[in-house]
Amino acid sequence: MLVEIAKPVTLIFCILSLWSVFDAAFLAVSIDMNQKIYDALGRLVLAAVISLLSGFVFRNPSHRRHASRVALTSTLPVKLFCWASVAMLVLFVISWYLETYCVFYRDVRF
Repeated sequence: MLVEIAKPVTLIFCILSLWSVFDAAFLAVSIDMNQKIYDALGRLVLAAVISLLSGFVFRNPSHRRHASRVALTSTLPVKLFCWASVAMLVLFVISWYLETYCVFYRDVRF
């Protein structure tokens, strides 16, 4: 019964940690791009640890006695982490490119 209560709690922590990565990568106001990258990578490592721990909770067959264990990469929190981190990486690279090479306003003053 404790495992069934722990599953939604760890999943919520997994989602919140991924939201923290998104916040550091896109919403944090920072002048230095390197500092933004380091902050996002630090939070990404923390989110990976939380997702792996949550994946171990989801992997545990609580009520099935003879059931085989599920692979860690096929659990919901690990899949969520992989998909979200890849999507954020693609969006971050696109935003970095657009910030560097594109000008979206007409009046450019020097």
